[in-house]
Amino acid sequence: MRDERRLSAVPGWLWALLLAAAALQVGWQAARQPGQPAAASLPPAPSAAALELAAFGERPLAARLVMLYLQAFDVRGLDYPRLMAWLGATLELDPRSEYPLFAAARVYAEVPDAARSRIALEFVYERFLADPDRRWPWLAHAALLAKHRLRDLPLARRYAQAIDRHTRSPDVPLWARQMEIFILEDMNELEAAKIMLGGLLERGEIDDPGELRFLKQRLEALEARLGRKNVN
Repeated sequence: MRDERRLSAVPGWLWALLLAAAALQVGWQAARQPGQPAAASLPPAPSAAALELAAFGERPLAARLVMLYLQAFDVRGLDYPRLMAWLGATLELDPRSEYPLFAAARVYAEVPDAARSRIALEFVYERFLADPDRRWPWLAHAALLAKHRLRDLPLARRYAQAIDRHTRSPDVPLWARQMEIFILEDMNELEAAKIMLGGLLERGEIDDPGELRFLKQRLEALEARLGRKNVN
């Protein structure tokens, strides 16, 4: 019998080239229609299964190559629903990767176009729900963008509320779970903020004396603001 080399003996750089070519070919074929030239814009996203097949089952490597492929496009001309489909397929390939959510929250959401920014933020929110204890940092950033860049406090509260309700890991910091309280203050929803903050203190989850002192001071300040508001 003819001696055959094991696949593991193939050099890594050769695999990378093959996978990059395959991924680009899948994307090109997905966008191409008979009689038309290849589109200059981002083509429709292939399914994660198609990308996995093109990558010979190397899912994490395929995900990284797709992200490199997306970086070749000028963000100003991207079709955002199509872009989010690509990011979604990438997350399906490698659910533990933080790169697609980082790109959505820190690159594609931080554009001056509010409508496209909202599309990227909603992508982060939807994907957060699939793995809250690992993906909360990107939704926390989304809440900050909604508050400071979009100046949409109800949207910021929605994202902050999701972090508080869906995360369970002790590794999620308390400040992330407190975001809704401070957004409620900004919305002048003082009674709701007071109830949330009081409940947080009563549960006895805070061990740090400095943080406990700070939150008690915030509660006192809220009560003072409520008192002035009721007088007026």
